[in-house]
Amino acid sequence: MQVIAQNRVCEWSYAASGAGLFAMVHAPDGTMQKVPAFKGGDGRLHLRFSAAACGVYQATLGWEDGSMHYPTGETEKIEVIAYRGENPLYLHGAPTRRNNRYLEHADGTPFFYLADTWWMGFTKRLPYPDGITELAADRQKKGFTAVQIVAGLYPDMPWGDIRGENEAGLPWDKDFSAINPAYFDEADKKITLIVERGMVPVIVGSWGFFAPLAGLDVLKQHWDMILARWAAYPVIFCLAGEASMPFYGAQVDREAYFAQSKRDWTELARYVRAQDPFRRCITIHAPDLGHIQLEDESLLDLDMLQTGHSAYRSLAHSVRSVKACAERNAMPVINSEACYEGICGASFADIQRYLFLGCVLSGACGHTYGANGIWQCNAPGEPYGVSPHGATWGNTPWTEAYRLPGSSHIGNAKRFLCQLDWWRLEQHPEWVERPCSYEEPDGLFSCGILGELRVIFNPNYGGEQWGQLRVLQLEPDTFYHAYYFDMIVNSLRDLGTAQADSNGGWLAPRVNILQDWILVLSKTELTI
Repeated sequence: MQVIAQNRVCEWSYAASGAGLFAMVHAPDGTMQKVPAFKGGDGRLHLRFSAAACGVYQATLGWEDGSMHYPTGETEKIEVIAYRGENPLYLHGAPTRRNNRYLEHADGTPFFYLADTWWMGFTKRLPYPDGITELAADRQKKGFTAVQIVAGLYPDMPWGDIRGENEAGLPWDKDFSAINPAYFDEADKKITLIVERGMVPVIVGSWGFFAPLAGLDVLKQHWDMILARWAAYPVIFCLAGEASMPFYGAQVDREAYFAQSKRDWTELARYVRAQDPFRRCITIHAPDLGHIQLEDESLLDLDMLQTGHSAYRSLAHSVRSVKACAERNAMPVINSEACYEGICGASFADIQRYLFLGCVLSGACGHTYGANGIWQCNAPGEPYGVSPHGATWGNTPWTEAYRLPGSSHIGNAKRFLCQLDWWRLEQHPEWVERPCSYEEPDGLFSCGILGELRVIFNPNYGGEQWGQLRVLQLEPDTFYHAYYFDMIVNSLRDLGTAQADSNGGWLAPRVNILQDWILVLSKTELTI
């Protein structure tokens, strides 16, 4: 009998050939789930399992041949015991969707989605173990909770490019005739390390142009490998990156291509949902809005947006898009790609701060950060090189890019918000004299919880820097503790008590540094 802690993964293997091995796992509560095996680079068949509930589970092995199941008579018992530790993914479980505002861990604890972007993180340019350990430790320290990473079928290069190789080569033969299990063995090491650091791997199956390039049958086999290997881990699955975008520069009938793309990804979404024994969250990365990439958006748990890389010119569009998607109240929303720090020599820390707070305070369930040099894994002395469009996005190595200050600033802001009931925040533009119009960076973002909390982002772009910030519609005879939070240096300035005047307003002291600030009025005292 194997003994594992809650939400941790156990594995067993068999010296067998062929395909179709599975385990029917019987839980203590009487429910069952069918867990498929995968072929490893060692030629053996492996099965992986995890569970959130304690108790003894029994796995009965079987073979599947088309529609027929053949039990082998072999069984395995797994005892799941309580986890004793601090890793939030083992303590609380994988992210799941139970409402349309934010994600939760399996035990109901709110999950703040703060991701970093390592699209090409499985390649050799991010070496294992030293390189990825260094990067993951930094992101964990800064409060990141997720990593967006592509499972080998990459963007920004033609298929078969050696820049997509890891230590075992490419994930498939160049003609897609056979999958390469050894590639996934190498990727396993990085997935495990990310999880051990308390961050959720957001695994992107492929970039969108692989649907017409490789075909859905190949992509389904690709997902069979992904699901069998990694669904037992606390992961989120992303069907595709830039799902409806054709290969760079390809001349296509856009309307017809988009219609076919929606059919393809809808079919694949249904397939992944049906095959995943652990029912992990599913999303899709888009050139614009995630929910329009499928014919049936109810197959998604998370609406991923991409809102541009044009620095200041992308700000209003980004927060406006997030606000519009959140107001649909159809599913949680995340801006999954916008203005990588340093891309094209621009979009530095000021842009990162505005995007993070503008999106979160406009209804997003968190945010995705990216740094140029990390997403494509520029190695020291070995930059990624030119993209299919003929130029490079920038040559900063990942060893420098992870030190760019924007990641620290938004990490500070995320940790500060997480001491508040951030998941209960509602937008209240009427609480400030000059709320952002969402047409330009021209005002403040105001959220809160009636009678308990007010959170106001006073940005350098369009905020109230030269006069006093007036908070409106305070409850009469109510006292708040007032603070300015500086996310740049992670400091909290105590402003004393805030109480409504005869008109229901309160004047906050003028900022003492011209920069971004978070003004907080709280019924309880705050610290950092």
